[in-house]
Amino acid sequence: MASPSPSSSTTFSLRDKGLKLDSSSDLEPYIAALQNPNTITHLDLSGNTLGAPAAASLAPLLSSQTNLVSADLHDIFTSRLLEEIPPALTSLLTALLSCPKLQTIDLSDNAFGLNTKDPLVSFLSQHVPLRHLILNNNGMGPIGGAAIAKALTDLATKKTEARKQGNKDVPDLESIVCGRNRLENGSMAAWAEMYAAHAQGIKSVKMTQNGIRQEGMSHLMSKGLGECKGLEVLDMQDNTFTIMGATALAGVISKWTELKELGVGDDLLGARGAVKLFERLAEGKNQRVEVLRLQYNDIDARGVKALLHAAKTALPALRRVELNGNKFSEEDPSIEGLSELLSERKEEKGKDDDPEEHWGIDELDELESEDEEEEGDEGETEEHEEEEEKVDYGERVLKEADEAEGEKVTQKQDGEVDELAEKLSKTGL
Repeated sequence: MASPSPSSSTTFSLRDKGLKLDSSSDLEPYIAALQNPNTITHLDLSGNTLGAPAAASLAPLLSSQTNLVSADLHDIFTSRLLEEIPPALTSLLTALLSCPKLQTIDLSDNAFGLNTKDPLVSFLSQHVPLRHLILNNNGMGPIGGAAIAKALTDLATKKTEARKQGNKDVPDLESIVCGRNRLENGSMAAWAEMYAAHAQGIKSVKMTQNGIRQEGMSHLMSKGLGECKGLEVLDMQDNTFTIMGATALAGVISKWTELKELGVGDDLLGARGAVKLFERLAEGKNQRVEVLRLQYNDIDARGVKALLHAAKTALPALRRVELNGNKFSEEDPSIEGLSELLSERKEEKGKDDDPEEHWGIDELDELESEDEEEEGDEGETEEHEEEEEKVDYGERVLKEADEAEGEKVTQKQDGEVDELAEKLSKTGL
């Protein structure tokens, strides 16, 4: 098996070959294309496993590729011992610091917990060309996650300094994928500070399945993401909002006038939290929204009525709504109205090659009975709304961050992944 020749492609790929590369001799049969400097724009080493000697041998070849734009390094340390990863990662990332056009990097499915985060922190704090960062399933935990966020905050300073020195080609940090990393509340103060630091450029944020609870979510929205006025995509699915987080989201969403996709499925928005969100959407500040992912949130008939009103009056671009797993009847008049509205828009604007899930409402095959939720919902309204006024979200999140600092976090490598990491994109996410 040989790597592609530079004459046939500007991509160097060993993707999913399952190679165990321990030494320079193991690399030799595959690296001919890399031996020609400045010829490669995309590098893909994913689905192999690199030892420290092999990575050290590869490093000078990588640093010579000054036209490199994107690098896919996801799943490159499977079966490696924890002590093998830092030196291998240091060799690779130090080399990539010499690639002035490298804007996109995917490091998903590698273990970057307390014992292995330092090389990544060093790279992220220095690599001024960075535009798109993909970090899915890295086992960070709240302490590792906070360290990554702090490194990216430092990067914002480096970008500003480079621009002041006359470098007009410094890109903004535009997109971050950081899911399945157990970031939790303890790292949210650091992530909020990071998003505020990069507010002028952030367009896409995907932080799914991180165990972030309502206090952390409130802080992240109000102190961080709320500052990102150019945000186009936000995916926070499979965390916890409750009325507290939903209120914070409703409080900032009108700032995101460029928003196209909102993913808050399986986030426990709650019936009242959903209504608050939809009422804010109905104010007309989010007219570019195309997709709403709202599954499994205890949304009831009142919620879908408010959603229909927003869709009709203030969301002219809306084409897809995911609502399965909520608490209303499939025959609810508002659902029928929403379905008809989206069908009309498909008829008017749809294309023949659009996939089925591009338009309309998702399959509603797991709806719950609304009766099970009504009794408790009204009774807790005043209590929660009083609590919203009294709780200092920032103070609570900062306290959890301090507590996280004192925890002993066991570094584990997740060898099996439920789904593939986000696909690397050269043009944006």
